[in-house]
Amino acid sequence: MPQDLRRELIEGRHDVPRIGSVVQLPRKFPPYAVVDAAGVLVAPAESYLKDLALGDNSPATCRSYAYDLLRWFRLLWLLDVDWEKATEADAVAMVGWLRTAKNPQRHRSNPSAPPPGSVNTRTGKQYLKAGYAPSTINHALTVISGFYAFHRHYGRGPVANPVPESVQRRRALAHRSPDEPTPLHRRGRLRQRTSQKQPRAIPDTMWDELFAAMNHDRDRALLQLYVSSGARASELLGLTMGDIDWSGQQLHVITKGTDLREPVPASPQGFLLLAAYLDEAGVPAADEPVWRTRHGAERPLTYWAMRRTLQRANAQLGTNWTLHDLRHTAAQRMANDPHLTLSEVRAIMRHTALATTGIYLTTRVEDLFDKLQGHYNRPRVERSLAPGYDPADVRAVFGG
Repeated sequence: MPQDLRRELIEGRHDVPRIGSVVQLPRKFPPYAVVDAAGVLVAPAESYLKDLALGDNSPATCRSYAYDLLRWFRLLWLLDVDWEKATEADAVAMVGWLRTAKNPQRHRSNPSAPPPGSVNTRTGKQYLKAGYAPSTINHALTVISGFYAFHRHYGRGPVANPVPESVQRRRALAHRSPDEPTPLHRRGRLRQRTSQKQPRAIPDTMWDELFAAMNHDRDRALLQLYVSSGARASELLGLTMGDIDWSGQQLHVITKGTDLREPVPASPQGFLLLAAYLDEAGVPAADEPVWRTRHGAERPLTYWAMRRTLQRANAQLGTNWTLHDLRHTAAQRMANDPHLTLSEVRAIMRHTALATTGIYLTTRVEDLFDKLQGHYNRPRVERSLAPGYDPADVRAVFGG
């Protein structure tokens, strides 16, 4: 029976029931845990997440790992397999299921919404597909592999990790300088092929349209600060009055991943719009959030609220820009500015490796329009011969 069920999962003829959940705990170690259908903590997952949190990983990382473990335990509950008896066949069933199942996060209730996976004709960006992305599947395999490696260290769980390991990949990911290129290696079994997508920056003309679609100083200030500072969406939304250096035209943000408070420069236009917004909305206390809601009870502006603001502008313009595209736009503008070096752009964007900054050194087709028009309209060069040469003799020797 489990073997038939695994085959049905792989072929997309059976789905995994969405039972259990991830809950936030009133403690730091771990901040999140997995519970079963009865609301009981899954002890093996809790001990692993506790070790993860004690290893100085962020709460967001623990939450992400908890959801991957929940997905794994849902599969094991369906197959009626104890976690310590899981085999590679179960990992194969999970990968097959994720390759064929629809991601519930991609569900759209609006019937007029663009089909998943289609391409926006204005921006050239693809909408998210209905299923799970290859990177999501690979992340799930990494989490499950680490989960079993942790328990095997303490003598628990199966002797063999149910997720196949790749020795070549482990060697390739060994410690090295971040500025060195990543060595090539074969993908491990069950690992999905992922492609390096080029970042999509907003062209200048479409940026002007997007900026004009913002109908409030708060939203205009946010967009201008995003595209001039290169700050991430959550970093800028966490700004307080004490984080603004007016004279130095800098913002101090908590960098994602490191939790370090670091300065980022921003444009004078962004600070002018920020001042206009504060003149209208009022200046909060030094330790209070700068960005606040405009309707209802005043509260801090969340990522989802700002995302909804951008979605309304997209619906008006027929585009599909995201908040992270603003960071891509900032990076590409800076990287292609001849007055800024790549190492300077790296410092502003706070990239770990210079290679990450280097991907923005790309030529955009929209920037080549004027040059291409000149190329198309340039008259064809007529060949001429130096005096004294007979054209017939030249054709006889060289052809043509």
